[in-house]
Amino acid sequence: MSPTVFQQADALHPALSDPKNVQYTYTDPLSEVPALSGVDASFDGSTPIIDMEGLLGPRRSEFIKQIGHACEKNGFFAVRNHGIPEMKISNMLDTARDFFHLPEEERLKFRSSDPDSIIRLVTGFQDKTRNIFVSRQSLKFHCHPVEDFKSHWPSTPPSFREKVGEYCASVRKVEVAILEAISESLGLERDYIDRLLKGHYVSINYYPACQESELDVTHGVRTHTDPTIITILMQDDVPGLQVINDDKWIDVNPIPDAVVVHVGDMLQALSNCRYKSLLHQAIVNCERERVSIASYCYPSDDAAIGPAKKLIDDDHPAIYKDFTYKEFHESMWRVKCSTAKRLDLFMAESD
Repeated sequence: MSPTVFQQADALHPALSDPKNVQYTYTDPLSEVPALSGVDASFDGSTPIIDMEGLLGPRRSEFIKQIGHACEKNGFFAVRNHGIPEMKISNMLDTARDFFHLPEEERLKFRSSDPDSIIRLVTGFQDKTRNIFVSRQSLKFHCHPVEDFKSHWPSTPPSFREKVGEYCASVRKVEVAILEAISESLGLERDYIDRLLKGHYVSINYYPACQESELDVTHGVRTHTDPTIITILMQDDVPGLQVINDDKWIDVNPIPDAVVVHVGDMLQALSNCRYKSLLHQAIVNCERERVSIASYCYPSDDAAIGPAKKLIDDDHPAIYKDFTYKEFHESMWRVKCSTAKRLDLFMAESD
């Protein structure tokens, strides 16, 4: 009999077999995950698609309304004509695969349990409390400005720093343009969110193909929201992303030459819960590996994160009190929660 995915994990990473060595960054209480039916595959065309070129023309206000509607009703949207050259996208995805195809000892040089590391590798792990294996492997690193951080990145494969740096610089421009449009969609100054920004954090995600016999107990990534303002996701051509829409799980299949943008916890707070952080997860398959590139937009540590004053009135009282991103970030690792419920610590006191 072939070893189970749990036995394989223990063999590859002995620390996983010793509970004293397992360093969980969070748990996922079953009560946090909505009790939803299976994936609804009938939602053809369910992903809102925004043509970013529209933001540059005379119909900008129309496209801003489309973005606002997508944020409010769906929590995510796809962006076409985003301006990231196709070659840079291809190079980034190829480089990601090359890194995760390196010998394990080469990749594990970047493994760290410190969430504040400039760069760290996160490997798949066994969640014994829920009897599942989370298979995603991720290389997470800071990347803005690129020149300040690239010396910390892998030098193998040889093209890593050049190709990744080119992609990160391009996606940063997209990030700023989208955040300006989101600010305007809320009726705020165009640079309202931009003034809160600190840096740019990227996660290169690798999902190995899974044995068919292990599919029922293997997750790519468990249900969660992102502690970001927005996340910009570039997927390869292998499906895997699932989101909650109208109280149903739906597949968000890759759209050629498009990136997916979704709402994070910080935008939920800034918008006074008008735009809600997107619950999502990733699944695996037993035929093909999958690669995605997540670009995280987050505020500076001292940025005041609370409902924009312009969004508060007698009919729309503040749902959250003011807090700093540093306060949120520090609490996030204490409350052991992987969804936007971690914002509950910052709820405004009712009169």
